[in-house]
Amino acid sequence: MKMNVRIHSKWGSWVFCLTFLTQLPAQSIALVSNKGIQNPYERQAETNVRLTFNNSNIPDVLHLIERQFNIRFLYRDVDFDKKQTFSLDMGDYTLPMVLDKISKTYNLKYKLVGNLVSFAADESNFKKSELLFVAAEVITGTVKDAKTNDPIVGATILIKGSQKGTTTDINGGYTIEAIEGDIIVVSYLGYSPKEILVGVEKIYNLLLYEQVSELNEVAIVSTRGKPRTDVNRPVPVDVINAKELQTTGQVDLGQMAQFTSPSFNSAKYGINGVANYADPATLRGMSPDQVLVLVNGKRRHQFSALNLNVTLGKGTVVTDLNSIPSLAVDRLEILRDGAAAQYGSDAIAGIVNLGLNKSVGKGTFKTQYGQTKAGDGASFMSAINYGFKLGKENSYLNMTLHYQDAEGTNRSDTYAGRIYFAAAQPIAREDSMRTVRGKWPTSTSGKPFTVSKYGSNPTKAYQAFANFGYPLNNNWSVYAFGGYSQKNIAAEGFFRNAIPSDANSNVDIYPDGYDPDLPGVSKDISGVAGISRKLDKGWNLDFSTGYGSNYLDLWAKNTTNPSLGAASPTDFYVGRSRFGQSTTEANLSKNIDGLWGFKSVNLAFGGQYRIDYFSQKAGDDNSYKVGPLATTKNKAPGSSGRPGISPSDALNVNRSNIGLYVDVESDITDKFLVTSAFRFENYSDFGSNLSGKIATRAKLTNNIALRGSINKGFRAPSLQQINNSVTTSTVQAGAILQTKQLSNSDPRLKTIGIEDPKAETSWNYNLGMTAKASEAFLFTLDAYQINIKNRIIVSEALTVANVAALKALFTGLQQISFFTNHLSTQTKGIDFVTSYKHSFNGNNRINASLAFTVNKTEITSVKETPNALQTGTTAKILVIDTISRSLIETSQPRQKVLLSLGYQLKGLNVTFRANHFGDVVAWEKPAGGYHRSQTFSAKTIYDLVLTCGISKKLSVSVGGNNITNVYPDKVFSTYASYFTGQTPYTRNANQFGFNGAFYYFNATLNF
Repeated sequence: MKMNVRIHSKWGSWVFCLTFLTQLPAQSIALVSNKGIQNPYERQAETNVRLTFNNSNIPDVLHLIERQFNIRFLYRDVDFDKKQTFSLDMGDYTLPMVLDKISKTYNLKYKLVGNLVSFAADESNFKKSELLFVAAEVITGTVKDAKTNDPIVGATILIKGSQKGTTTDINGGYTIEAIEGDIIVVSYLGYSPKEILVGVEKIYNLLLYEQVSELNEVAIVSTRGKPRTDVNRPVPVDVINAKELQTTGQVDLGQMAQFTSPSFNSAKYGINGVANYADPATLRGMSPDQVLVLVNGKRRHQFSALNLNVTLGKGTVVTDLNSIPSLAVDRLEILRDGAAAQYGSDAIAGIVNLGLNKSVGKGTFKTQYGQTKAGDGASFMSAINYGFKLGKENSYLNMTLHYQDAEGTNRSDTYAGRIYFAAAQPIAREDSMRTVRGKWPTSTSGKPFTVSKYGSNPTKAYQAFANFGYPLNNNWSVYAFGGYSQKNIAAEGFFRNAIPSDANSNVDIYPDGYDPDLPGVSKDISGVAGISRKLDKGWNLDFSTGYGSNYLDLWAKNTTNPSLGAASPTDFYVGRSRFGQSTTEANLSKNIDGLWGFKSVNLAFGGQYRIDYFSQKAGDDNSYKVGPLATTKNKAPGSSGRPGISPSDALNVNRSNIGLYVDVESDITDKFLVTSAFRFENYSDFGSNLSGKIATRAKLTNNIALRGSINKGFRAPSLQQINNSVTTSTVQAGAILQTKQLSNSDPRLKTIGIEDPKAETSWNYNLGMTAKASEAFLFTLDAYQINIKNRIIVSEALTVANVAALKALFTGLQQISFFTNHLSTQTKGIDFVTSYKHSFNGNNRINASLAFTVNKTEITSVKETPNALQTGTTAKILVIDTISRSLIETSQPRQKVLLSLGYQLKGLNVTFRANHFGDVVAWEKPAGGYHRSQTFSAKTIYDLVLTCGISKKLSVSVGGNNITNVYPDKVFSTYASYFTGQTPYTRNANQFGFNGAFYYFNATLNF
């Protein structure tokens, strides 16, 4: 075919052929074989259409005429003078009248056959148009992922401007009829579409590139069916690609998510127990243990230690996102909807899924240095990622190494407490009354000073992660992923004074008082291996097994066991907590077109067997030992700042779980989607649960959809909550009194009416809409309500002497606490996300996004105190008080707004972010006083980063987070939680941290 023939039609040449052959009578078909041309369509000659053209281009004219008269034009470009325009006065025209006008204007002949109009310079050229009706060639090929070389199943293959198309098969293969000059368009959700011009070749193998940085992100975590863009999802999912995460200037993965997802919250703590070693992270203002973390769609193990401090997430176990290096993550998917029916326990608020990097043949090296405006908190990070192809198509081994060294910060106020003398003694400033040793000032000027550090903890992190995949043949593939993380964290304790009568002082060793150092080492190890197979008849099998664990070793240094006096060591090994989880699962899925009369149905079902392990290892003897001064001088036993785990609290327990699920998702029509799931789980230690989910999406137009879901979910009590046991000792009037957090296996709890914790159950409702105004502009709006029944909490520390029922049962104990299902909550909220992206030309691009969330959690009911606890006691016994209630209801911002503006000019990129955090409220109860609260006002912080591409491979960035140096409100100095200046920013609520401005420089090398 050497003739340059143009078909001016949005339907394409194959439609002309099909229409011509199916609609023309026999004699017309014969005319194509040069036996003459006739026009049997007299209706077209009689139809009047009102038309006006004024100096219009001929392609535009022909296109409009095609639409008005339902015809198709066939012509050669050379037969029309492109410089000559066409005009037609307003009037009613029949088709022959319009064709006559065009033919005279351009001195052309025309023939009408059926609904096909041919133009030619003379009649002898009409026969050349037969070349358009020769048999189409069969074109074949494959479509694969450009990164992984994996076949893309279900990719759409279309002849441009037509309705002729097909989809790729299970091996990514396709077959389609086309002729030379056709344009084949290949597309698949989440990938940039590709066009190819059909030439003389008959085989076209294509590679598609993921559209991870584009507007229409694809989510996998919300479905076991095919991935869908945001307009097509039945539930809300934030998809954050690696580039977005890295441009935040943050180092930890949790902080990256904090400043890119409106519903995700995570902040740093100081002097706050377990929260020093693993940041509590929450979703939709709920509890840290009500969000499930997955890696490559597989359950991630939790942290080992239980948070028992008066802070966000009190009584919960977190999943430490910061144990995974950020360069190992290709994308972060945050499902803002209940998913216990699909993925099991913990997914009440939603899911965070970390999709690991699978790239091959390229690498990234990134290094960053930064420091706060206050001059502390210097942070250095270096990380490298590289992917290897293992000698076979679709194989990969992607590896990441990460090192981080961050100094701590100190935001303590001037110390306003006592050092050497009891409060009743009349004294002036204590630091001016004697020449002191160690760190205290020797000046007599009364200069202010601090006695402890309150800020981010010094951290050194060493991390490695790998992601592996290898196809054994066309049907079988093996995969594996996992890694190792070690974080050395140096936390601080509160200052112990040098007043001899104080229970925690030890003037024999520390005559000027001391500030305990509380270092810890957190180690995570994980590994998952699996095999997948494409079975006959379209079934997909995935079988995997994995193990993950965390252990936390704790020490107490620069401290003392006061009850041992001068004989006390100053360094103690406190003990170890350890949590492990092994998971084995099998999943089967298949997509079936036309099943039950629906457009498509995806069936998935499978099972999971899981074993959890939890242990506590005792510290060294002196860390929990009761020394002779305990009874003679009322000195506190155990290592001050963090008492050791005693042998009586050491334990080693496990439990097993079996889960079975079925998941059905159906595109009933092009516009109506329904998905449902059911899951049954049985735990060896507390029983069974059945959860379910139904979700739907209805397209009002191709770009506007309504969606909704209803979930019945659950969260099983963690192994740590059920079994954890902690003992601390104090002394009163020569008597040793212990405070104990009891394991639920303690038989005395049932005597006072405390039953073993059972699963939390929830109903989660979501209603939203999505709209895509254009390829560049998208927004989603979702409203939700989450009702949780039998929410698990840790009780208040109940004073044994104040409760008649406790005195006989808990002799020698001062206070007790325990876990119980004691209340119900309701969370309501609205999430809004919108994005706009536009390229002005190849060098200029603007990106903008606005996201906000508004939510509120309330305790809707509280169970009555068991009668056995209340009998014989006049005062009301509260299992939960105002402070603990506030940790659930008001300790997180109810409003969060994230605005991001980015502009790229060639190799220069500027990104500005505004982050607004709503107010929070913290409560406290002074000794012998009433509860009181403080509201910490809403704040907005601003980030700015400038990135310059030095070359195609090297870029450098200079940026600042919180560039206006905004701090949270300070705690009132008259409040007990101010701790005489040691903690000027509240530990009982969480907004955005307390370090002020942070400036950084980083360099990224792609190779």
